[in-house]
Amino acid sequence: MQRLPLPLLRTWLVLGSVTVALAGCAYAPAPGTPPSPLWTDRLQSLLPADVLLLGEQHDAPDHQRLQREAVAWLSSRGQLAAVVMEMAERGQSTRGLPRDASEAQAQAALQWDNAAWPWQAYGPVVMAAVGAGVPVLGGNLPRARMRAAMAETAWDRHLPAPALAQQYQALRDGHCGLLPEPQIAPMARIQIARDASMARTAQEALRSGQTVLLVAGGGHVLRHLGVPTHWPANLVSKVVIAQVEHAPAAIKSGAQADAVVQTPALPPRDVCAELREQWRPAPPGQKV
Repeated sequence: MQRLPLPLLRTWLVLGSVTVALAGCAYAPAPGTPPSPLWTDRLQSLLPADVLLLGEQHDAPDHQRLQREAVAWLSSRGQLAAVVMEMAERGQSTRGLPRDASEAQAQAALQWDNAAWPWQAYGPVVMAAVGAGVPVLGGNLPRARMRAAMAETAWDRHLPAPALAQQYQALRDGHCGLLPEPQIAPMARIQIARDASMARTAQEALRSGQTVLLVAGGGHVLRHLGVPTHWPANLVSKVVIAQVEHAPAAIKSGAQADAVVQTPALPPRDVCAELREQWRPAPPGQKV
């Protein structure tokens, strides 16, 4: 089987989150402004919850702004137990850092991969939590365990057949039809294992009377497909999808998400053309 470079896993998340479109409120604050009452009112309406999941499109700056403002608002009310992030590996944490820790200290504590997840985008989210004395926990499946997850056929039985079929189709669509069919099931196992890793991290961080905030790509937080499928029935979770305007597909809220926040459309981008170029075979004799 052809070996896929690990960055392609993140490519699927960026593309997969684009396919999630829900009708909801619009949010487009000016930089540096306080949290919008529209956003904080939406957060208030979702509480109480053991875990609040915020699904993002990774290349949408407004989505990271929403995350930062959620951290600030929840922590100011004493309601934030922890922040779990897809963008750092499980086992990494800012626990023990002082509130005045530097960004370099936070990055070191989380073993942050700036090439995969630009600190410029996510650093403000992390530092808002650190400054409030709230731990930030890596939730993602460590890369060292991904190859084993690809071979773990038990993950094939985790989701009901319709949801698993949807996961497979998301991988096909997210890779623009370029992913060889024999690699669909192994790649789906990784996605499900990543969801399980984030779910376990969030569950371990639960505190009575407070809320764990989980930040991940939109496909990871869907109630019927992602992280919530790994929790016991008595765990109360709420799902919010941040969605850019003019997304190409639409699903109804309710079964998959509790709320949606729409943000302005991003500049046009041919992601499939970028992926085809990335996968283009190297000329004969060129080292790769």
